[in-house]
Amino acid sequence: MKKIVIIGGVAGGASCAARLRRLDEEANIIMFERGEYISYANCGLPYHVGDVIKSRDALLLQSPEAMKKKYNIDVRVKNEVTSIDRENKKITVRRLDSGETYEETYDNLVISTGSSPVRPPIPGIGSSRIQTLWTVPDTDRIRALVKENKIKTAAVIGGGFIGLEMAENLGHAGLSVSLIEMLDQVMTPVDYEMAQLLHEHILQNGVDLHLNDGVAAFEDEDGSVAITLKSGKTISAELVILSIGVRPNSELAKAAGLSVNERGGIVVDEYLKTSDPDIYAVGDVIQVDDLIFQEPAMIPLAGPANKQGRIAANNIAGAQEAYKKTQGTSVAKVFDLAVASTGVNEKALIKRGLQKGRDYESIIITQNSHAGYYPGAVPITLKLLFSADGKKIFGAQIVGRDGVDKRIDTLAVAIRLGAGISDLKSLELAYAPPFSSAKDPVNMAGFVAENLITGKVAFSSWDAVEQSPETVLLDVREDAELMAFSLPNAKHIPLGQLRNRLKELDPSKKIIVFCAIGVRAYNAARLLMQNGFNNVKLYPGGARFYQSTHYTAEGVLPSEQTVYSDSGQMETKNIPTSAMRLDCSGMQCPGPIMKVFETMKEMPDGAVMEVSASDPGFTRDIGAWCRRTGNELMACELRGKDYVALVKKGTPAAPEKTEAAEGKTIIVFSGDLDKVLASFIIANGAAAMGRPVTMFFTFWGLTALRKSEKQPVRKSLVESMFGVMLPRGSKKLKLSNMNMGGMGTAMMKKIMNDKNVDSLETLIQKAMKSGVKIVACTMSMDVMGIRPEELIDGVELGGVGAYLGDAEESNVNLFI
Repeated sequence: MKKIVIIGGVAGGASCAARLRRLDEEANIIMFERGEYISYANCGLPYHVGDVIKSRDALLLQSPEAMKKKYNIDVRVKNEVTSIDRENKKITVRRLDSGETYEETYDNLVISTGSSPVRPPIPGIGSSRIQTLWTVPDTDRIRALVKENKIKTAAVIGGGFIGLEMAENLGHAGLSVSLIEMLDQVMTPVDYEMAQLLHEHILQNGVDLHLNDGVAAFEDEDGSVAITLKSGKTISAELVILSIGVRPNSELAKAAGLSVNERGGIVVDEYLKTSDPDIYAVGDVIQVDDLIFQEPAMIPLAGPANKQGRIAANNIAGAQEAYKKTQGTSVAKVFDLAVASTGVNEKALIKRGLQKGRDYESIIITQNSHAGYYPGAVPITLKLLFSADGKKIFGAQIVGRDGVDKRIDTLAVAIRLGAGISDLKSLELAYAPPFSSAKDPVNMAGFVAENLITGKVAFSSWDAVEQSPETVLLDVREDAELMAFSLPNAKHIPLGQLRNRLKELDPSKKIIVFCAIGVRAYNAARLLMQNGFNNVKLYPGGARFYQSTHYTAEGVLPSEQTVYSDSGQMETKNIPTSAMRLDCSGMQCPGPIMKVFETMKEMPDGAVMEVSASDPGFTRDIGAWCRRTGNELMACELRGKDYVALVKKGTPAAPEKTEAAEGKTIIVFSGDLDKVLASFIIANGAAAMGRPVTMFFTFWGLTALRKSEKQPVRKSLVESMFGVMLPRGSKKLKLSNMNMGGMGTAMMKKIMNDKNVDSLETLIQKAMKSGVKIVACTMSMDVMGIRPEELIDGVELGGVGAYLGDAEESNVNLFI
């Protein structure tokens, strides 16, 4: 009967023991664990600290009694292995309760001693208020400290997985949290620009974030710890959590003469055997080979540890199964975002001497988590790294609120199976509107990467704006979008106008094209490249990505955190009572802002409105709108999947007299449905910002203002013929392109309805209610044979002089 001794439980050791029993009912299996618990959910510990996981017992996966009953395994907790005698194949064990020592022989030994948090020799680090989180007792100790000492402030040192999870959960528990990271970013498996999305979000959730600033010293004060940073800053906290990395628990292996690397990781072969053929090692304590470059690495993750335990058991039972390397696939929750990665990042490629454009390429795309017309769709940002020929994928990183995990898993499988860019294009993935899009973000990454490889598109770097100040920035978004965020020093030409305004751009200049997420920018770039512009690049991820990668700490709007009293009841005394609740969920930009503006006009000064919207950009937009209109943004937070803002109506101060006027005038010459739609979207957006707007309808544009019913008016024969030929009202307008006998127009109206975009008729009514002045050109009416009685109610009559008078007081004049 074979005797197998396992040192250490949790992921690797416990899975090895259970697998061994399933393979060999006769084996004598003994597991030693110096702690109290052999199998627990260590990845869930931060969530128990924050009381997200309320039951402590839920973290305990297996007890010694259960292991004995289910698997007939002799589990000895609080028994520490102190030495390994390889020559005589025995170990020395100390019972921690009594101090007694004894020996145990083995035929095969498995070392699964894991890793421990690093505690560097920083002055003052021995304070009892400085804790680490790695085990169940650590969790108990931290929870007790917070509760018994009524701790209100905490500092987390280190921005890795546990550091970020602890920052979130301490905040959830009601503490004020500082997060300190000596590097310039948190979550080092992703690249800096992707980490910027996390930095912005961490600040939005009220965490005091300190980057590029390590700890110089700790010092106990009265009831707190003074943390002196290397920059000279001092932060005070009642509780400090150290989360600055882990080291392998390989002391036993070293003392036994087993081969270890310079970082202390036990060296194993592909079958997980150590330098002693009778001793195996698994989990955080071992050195592995990374999948991408086949080089030694230390990658402490629970998933690989479990697999290694199983493989070691198979091999002890007589198999010859190789562990097929680690690719480092991981995911973490950071407040309301998920961040995930697989393979290597761009920093690792550069460190290896690889050059972008020669050895590798990268793309960054922003896509919805599922079909945009289905409620709850939110953006995810995906970065893909691949060889210049597209035959090898090096790695991927994703940040977003929903759907991040399944996309990173899809890409991890693709990498594991040796897929290239062409394979990503070909993947057939499950689709239904609540779950994905017909072109899944993974497929889209393949399409975009292929466009890059084949020269159909080129991307700028995320920091190209500041790196190349001479470059022309071309913003192809609509006017209404600029009201919430405008790119500094950009040339603005909406995509629909670009073809007719190419002469405004210099083909010899470098051009970077922007839109909201990159789709329109790609269309614009293709248009430019086919019209003699040879140095055109897209900004990756669009204006939304630019905003997040270029945030300032002062400009980030914190999300309000729900506060709970000691009784567990939500504190309400400082939360203003809203006079009205406005649901804008599902509305497309600028719908929520327009709705807020219309409703706010009817409210008395000082009244508070609660607004909810599903668009993640709403928090930025409502902040910009409040600043421009004199209203007060009192709170902004995420509730479930909706962003909720509390807005207090203010009395706008009298505007300062400046030479620049703030009115907007729009000449509507076209009678095409799409162009008239664009006119009213822009007008409503401007009106929502509190700007005076005049729309001057002339010639074909007048048809949009006609009543749909025929009116009893006297006309000449020619005028009557005009009346028959002209569309009667907004419902009869057609698209300027792709009308296809009315089919295209019908399709567009259906899509607008599906995506909650207001119809033209609704936009006209909203414009009138918002105070937009709609003027019909009397001269054009005479020429077109249109009588005042045929126009919808609320339209003013005027001539060119009236229009020019309003134009003199405007800083934007559009001709559509």
